[in-house]
Amino acid sequence: MFGKILIANRGEIAMRVLRACRNLGIRAVAIHSDVDATAPHVRFADEAVCVGPADPRRSYLNIPQIIAAAEITGADAVHPGYGFLSENAEFAELCRRCGLNFIGPTPEAMRLWGDKVRAREAAKRFGLPLLPGTTVLRDGDDAATQAALVGYPVILKAAGGGGGRGMRVVREESEIRRAFEMATSEAQAGFKNPDVYLEKFVEEPRHIELQVLGDSHGHIFTFGERECSLQRRHQKIIEEAPSPAMTPDKRAELSAACTRALVETGYTSLGTLEFLMDERGNLYFMEMNTRVQVEHPVTELVTGIDLVENQIRAAAGEALTLPSGRALGLRGHALECRINAEDPRTFVPWPGLITEYLPPGGGGVRVDSGVYGGFRVPNNYDPMLAKVITHGATRAEAIARMRTALDEFIIGGIRTNIPLHQALLRDPDVVAGKMSTRTIERLRF
Repeated sequence: MFGKILIANRGEIAMRVLRACRNLGIRAVAIHSDVDATAPHVRFADEAVCVGPADPRRSYLNIPQIIAAAEITGADAVHPGYGFLSENAEFAELCRRCGLNFIGPTPEAMRLWGDKVRAREAAKRFGLPLLPGTTVLRDGDDAATQAALVGYPVILKAAGGGGGRGMRVVREESEIRRAFEMATSEAQAGFKNPDVYLEKFVEEPRHIELQVLGDSHGHIFTFGERECSLQRRHQKIIEEAPSPAMTPDKRAELSAACTRALVETGYTSLGTLEFLMDERGNLYFMEMNTRVQVEHPVTELVTGIDLVENQIRAAAGEALTLPSGRALGLRGHALECRINAEDPRTFVPWPGLITEYLPPGGGGVRVDSGVYGGFRVPNNYDPMLAKVITHGATRAEAIARMRTALDEFIIGGIRTNIPLHQALLRDPDVVAGKMSTRTIERLRF
């Protein structure tokens, strides 16, 4: 087992990894920018190193500084969390060359599954279902030709990233060339990779994802699916496990197909395969995220498995023995609400000083947080402050506990999106489990 891990991240995920290190008896090193000097992950780590100013390009994305921090503190492994450098194969490669264990998949696996076009090709090779689509488009004329073959509406996507950047829905041929230019520009700015491809666009899809974990001994474990359909601007807001739209047979079929694909590619570490479900219940592979996901706690609560601890164990070379697939036995239902510092209607970020902070508690309630009363939320990073996760014997019980938890959550001095969550959990379609990725577009509160 590792003796010391450097956590190359901030906020609630840095705290989450820090707790896993503590549980495993591992010393933890925090990195931070100058505006995060008093952040919780800095205060609770065994050691902390400032890696630059507020601009993430000069701190949390500053690879030479992060490598130097690991070497100076004697860390023998690096955990990237999610976001920032978590899916950067060059960073993983450099860690390996510098004698540091990267807690994630190999650089080769990241390049295969992290590039969406290559991932589509791999998924097709291993029999995963795909929407009609293309490889990398050459130019606007090629986009127009391919879109006509696939059939409108189509969606343009960045090959090298996600989160809604480099993504454009196109409904008519007159829009395709301009949309291609905009998607290419966004992809280059966001991911330093201008490549885009297109897929058939599903009007009212559900977003379903499967949690997997591999070790270096050839074992692949699947831990059931999550429902992530409640999104705004392609960013998830509420996630739950299991999905109300899945059946045990469909879950087993999906797990078996994904296991075959990951065994063939020698995948090691946590990962999430993401799918669209159309109105008829058909699943189509979209992409794979080769890291821990923001929404991993709902899977932890319905399986009883600590995903981050086992990710670390796998990276240290342990042969894992965990229940998987049909043998898993999901326990009840769990929901997660992402609490962001933003206006709940316009989604405009709302940084500033948190004057009051009282998180909810009680049975079946978990809060993963990266802030406290008196902390100043900077305007340089993702606005997520905390995640509220509830668990119940049934979906209705988990929703009831979440409503109570949101009512009890006090965050003063700034605006948050708690009112949005409260409105969603009163919406009849959401309560009935009949949501899609467009549900929030129609919400009025």
